Amino acid sequence: MVAYGFKKFFAPQIEDGSTTHTIRGHRRRHAHPGESVQLFTGLRTRHCRKIIPDPTCIAVLPIVIMSSDLIDAGIAYIEIDGRPLHRDEIEPFAISDGFDPARLRGIAPAALIGATARETMGRFWRAENPGSVFQGVIVKWGAP
Repeated sequence: MVAYGFKKFFAPQIEDGSTTHTIRGHRRRHAHPGESVQLFTGLRTRHCRKIIPDPTCIAVLPIVIMSSDLIDAGIAYIEIDGRPLHRDEIEPFAISDGFDPARLRGIAPAALIGATARETMGRFWRAENPGSVFQGVIVKWGAP
């Protein structure tokens, strides 16, 4: 079983099922399809809390994200499992990844909130991930 930690402001969207994946950098071991995953906030602190009962991993796919300070949206390009997302697909993807500004307002840092989910994701991404190109995996889960 693999555990993943989340910022506290993502928990409501995981709890209501609107976010069913996480994007992570390469590491020694990620979940495998069919394996349970544990989702926490405050991991490795005394405020640690399991967000939902352990869902089952349904897919682990390679992802590439390119961010740029040259565009307001911040996210210039996303490729999942070798398929680039069309520019019209990036906003819905950013919403599904938990970056809907309407859902984050009041619970996430104000500096993170942009006009769109894509812009909010771009702000978060640049703050959390050094460099303009990220290569990792998207871990998707379903009901236990």
